[in-house]
Order: sequence, then C-alpha cells, then structure tokens
Amino acid sequence: MNTSNSLRARAGRIVRKLAQLYPDAHCALHYETPLQLLVATILSAQCTDERVNRVTPALFARYPDAKAFATAKQAELEKYIQSTGFFRSKAKNIIACCRQLVERYGGEVPQTMEELVTLPGIGRKTANVLLGNLFAVPGIPVDTHVRRLSWRMGLSEHEDPVKIERDLMALVPRKEWTMFGHRMIFHGRRVCHARKPLCGQCPLAALCPRRGVGETDAVSDASAKPPLEHKTSTKRR
Repeated sequence: MNTSNSLRARAGRIVRKLAQLYPDAHCALHYETPLQLLVATILSAQCTDERVNRVTPALFARYPDAKAFATAKQAELEKYIQSTGFFRSKAKNIIACCRQLVERYGGEVPQTMEELVTLPGIGRKTANVLLGNLFAVPGIPVDTHVRRLSWRMGLSEHEDPVKIERDLMALVPRKEWTMFGHRMIFHGRRVCHARKPLCGQCPLAALCPRRGVGETDAVSDASAKPPLEHKTSTKRR
C-alpha cells in the first residue's frame, strides 16, 4: 500500500477526530477475568456483542475456570452458547483451547501474540483483543467494522484482515492502536453502518472518500469528498 504523506496526514486527522468523538470507547464484551474475555471473544465471531453478553453470565457460572471448560461435555456446552451461532465449532474450539491452557499455561491466558495464535480458535483478531484489553499490549483487532471502515475511508486496499492490520499499523501511532480499534468499532456501529451509512451526519465526512458506498442518508452534494491518495476500485464492502 502506498503510505504517502497525504494519506498519513489524513489518517492522523481521522485518528484525532475519532478520539474526540469516542473518548470513552471500550471493549463491549462483559468479562471479569482474562479467560472470560478469551471465551467471549471466541463467541463473538459472526455474533453481536450484545448477544454474547446475554449468554455469558450463565456460561461463566457453569464453567468458572479453564479446567471446567477443558473437561466440559461438548453437547452441554453447546446448549449454553447455541444462540451465538456456529455453536458446535465454537464449543469445540473453547474446549480444545482450554485444554491447552491447562496443559501448557497452568490455566492462565498467555500474554504474547506468538503464544496466543497457537491456541485453537484464536487468530490475530482475538489475540489483539486480549493483548490490548488485558495486558496493555497495543494491537488493532480487524473485525467486520474495522474491515469495512478501513476500505471506505481509503486506509487499506485489502480484504484480508492481516493485511488490513498491517496497513493500519503503518498509518496509526502504535500507542493509539488499541483505542483506534475500539473507536472504529464504535463508529461502525453508530454511524458508518454496513447497508446505509449515515454519511450526511458523519463528523468524518470531510476526511472520507466514502469508497464503495451506495445508498446513504441523502448525502448533500456539497459535502466534502476528498480524493484517494492511491488507486481506487469499484469493489464494495
């Protein structure tokens, strides 16, 4: 990706504006322990955080630690998490992951990317969520919102989350990575919706090329639409 000076400057303005808009952005998943956040993040794949938060109180009461999850019967665990979707594969991954936590880490969640991504059900997105929220290790989790907004804002040319993460890391100061991820997610949920983004009400409109956006909330012709610093595409997300 061409990280030109103009793109870096625009990205910097986006980072600052998001910080003004969402100073209290945070992880929306409810948890009290590192293990609970790990399990909740696995459950959040293809599922809303709100749905996960409805499921986890009973789940965590039934399975209070890694050993309990590691020895769980999959059929029983599936019943607790069925409403989160893809519950069979999620249950399988949670059990396998917790078995490795017990066998390799004494039931504790490891604190490095290299260790986390070796665990079943844990990719870079989940690892970045854990590292940033639990251990103050900066990272940018590329979920569906971050992926969509990165494309629309012209911050990445890619579809692959790892490549998007790499592009964003080159544009955003390291100390801002974790909060930038939270703020992009907040903005995606509140303003930059997947189907009909609220471009006419968006405080970032002057900084965003709205790439691939179709119908919006009647964006004014006078609204600013800056040129992309690199080649555009007709792909939509």
